[in-house]
Amino acid sequence: MNKIKINLILLLLLLTCFKSYSQDIIFSQNFIVPENLSSSFTGAIRATKLGSIFRSQWRNTNVKTYSNFVFADTWFERYNSGIGFTLLNQKEDGSDYTFNQLNINFAMAFQINDTWFFRPSVSLGYGMKSFGFQNLRFGDDFDEANFVFLPTSSENLSLFSSRKSYFDYSSSLLFNNKDSWIGVTFKHLNKPNISLTENGNIPLDIFFSLHAKYYLPFPTKYTRYFASKSKVFMLSNFIKQGPLTRLDIGTQYIFDDKISLGMTLRTNTNKYSNDAKLINGFTTFFGLKWQGYRFGYSYDVNTLSILNSGGVHEVSLSYDFDINQRAIDRDREVRIF
Repeated sequence: MNKIKINLILLLLLLTCFKSYSQDIIFSQNFIVPENLSSSFTGAIRATKLGSIFRSQWRNTNVKTYSNFVFADTWFERYNSGIGFTLLNQKEDGSDYTFNQLNINFAMAFQINDTWFFRPSVSLGYGMKSFGFQNLRFGDDFDEANFVFLPTSSENLSLFSSRKSYFDYSSSLLFNNKDSWIGVTFKHLNKPNISLTENGNIPLDIFFSLHAKYYLPFPTKYTRYFASKSKVFMLSNFIKQGPLTRLDIGTQYIFDDKISLGMTLRTNTNKYSNDAKLINGFTTFFGLKWQGYRFGYSYDVNTLSILNSGGVHEVSLSYDFDINQRAIDRDREVRIF
């Protein structure tokens, strides 16, 4: 393969990487750990909570990706406000790409009427990303005599920066009653420049999400004990970022506020071709709550036959402090699970 072809392939790979990494990671457990979806959930249980999500995806490929999300927040009853932070880390094995972002979140709560509350929030973040350009090698970097690559590339990679940092600004709104909520999130309102090339300008597209969790009363014809302990919810989340649009819809069943089972379908709202499937994936998730601990596991399956990526696994663990205090006035907090 000659040098021109290799450079062309490199350019295509770089463009592909920059395009995929300019879009936000979307966790499957948005309805078990909604802190990764909206900063308005900061302090939403009127107590202190902390937790994390670990995500493993594309395990059957050479670009295995791992993502970690950590959050902690608390509530100040006197000021009807909450404050917290989130930390997102993402790493891709093949390209040595890494991304870290720390956000400080602030939310407030206002009572609209006897049952509904309004929770606006803002989030300020600092992001850092890097790409291992120094590890790239070309055809003429290969020493055929010794059958090894040269320690340094002969190409001029000075046009590329291995690191990029930027400030970020986001905002969310949330309406809730004691069982249901609906919210909207706008991330990257300042469209930060995420280009890794010298003097480049690639503004990060605004991330928009419209999400809802709606309580469906359980039929009373079933056993009174079982019905009183059961709750069913409709779930929905519409996402748009640049050319990407996506709609997740599903249901969640919660028994005795301790066990959660659910499934969401990922629908294809981008009509790329006439043969495009309406549903291109689904997620099953399981949650367990015990003495303030919340555990979650989800498995994401891609239904597209051309993508044998091995699915997506997510594990979450969180803890709610002051759990006895939450029972004083449950109507004023946001039910998460």
